[in-house]
Amino acid sequence: MTEILVLYYSRNGATAELARQVCRGVESVAGAAARLRTVPPVSAQSEAAPQPVPASGPPYATLADLRETQGLVMGSPTRFGNMAAPLKYFLDGTSSLWLDGALAGRPAGVFTSTQTMHGGQETTLLSMMLPLLHQGMVIVGVPYTERALSTTRTGGSPYGASHFAGDQKTPTLSEDEQVLARALGRRVAELAVRLAR
Repeated sequence: MTEILVLYYSRNGATAELARQVCRGVESVAGAAARLRTVPPVSAQSEAAPQPVPASGPPYATLADLRETQGLVMGSPTRFGNMAAPLKYFLDGTSSLWLDGALAGRPAGVFTSTQTMHGGQETTLLSMMLPLLHQGMVIVGVPYTERALSTTRTGGSPYGASHFAGDQKTPTLSEDEQVLARALGRRVAELAVRLAR
């Protein structure tokens, strides 16, 4: 079975909902399975260690999750046009994988959520791609052959899946956002399965 790591950080639930849709896309591919993981929040106080297991949701990611899977789809909410600090903190700890070339040649995609329509979705997606390129991963986007990319009035980008949250109290993805998140997961999984042959 070809496993795809779906790794995300979410504060209010929208990025987590995108992650679940990405997992559905991965699971739609014969021979592929999704491994859902999150990262703990970080703070300026370094004395307090994070809980080893989250109170709810998927387990925290480890370097082993990256080593053991054949592809990666990574998501973060936007923070001033960049990925959130918890995800960046996790990625900063992957230098041993870089030294080994452990992730080189594996497919990867990215997704994000913003509160405003022009809140930096594309720059956040690009910021998440940079460490993946340094790791030697093959970046997978969402092509315009995906019809929802041309019809969406909310989130969606050729750089990756996205969600426009607005002032929603409960994250609700539009139909196009769901379709594009599933398409991203499916595309990464299809490439990983082909590369594993």
